[in-house]
Amino acid sequence: MAKSRYTKDHEYARVEGDIATVGISEYAQEQLGDVVYVELPDIGRKFARGDDAAVVESVKAASEVYSPLSGEVVEVNSALADSPAQVNADAEGAGWIFKLRISKESEVGVLMTEADYKTYLAEL
Repeated sequence: MAKSRYTKDHEYARVEGDIATVGISEYAQEQLGDVVYVELPDIGRKFARGDDAAVVESVKAASEVYSPLSGEVVEVNSALADSPAQVNADAEGAGWIFKLRISKESEVGVLMTEADYKTYLAEL
């Protein structure tokens, strides 16, 4: 069973084994408004936790997507090129942005659990 973890910058990482599916949270897509473009990272690119990994542009603003974990991009959601609104329709499902092979498993524990993230949102 995949477990979702969150950052204070509103990215999520759904972890299954050594692969994390990464995207922006439901809260983040609501704040951005209608997504019109998603800049995807290159497959094979390596990130440290917190690196700029992608960009999501909406009618309101452009927002960096930071890598929630260190690792290497193994897949991107190329469907977002033609249908960036998938991020709005299903941010934490079909609107995922990229998949990362985790290089530092210990970083997963640094991210917020879903319950912690809900508490964090309530305090904003």
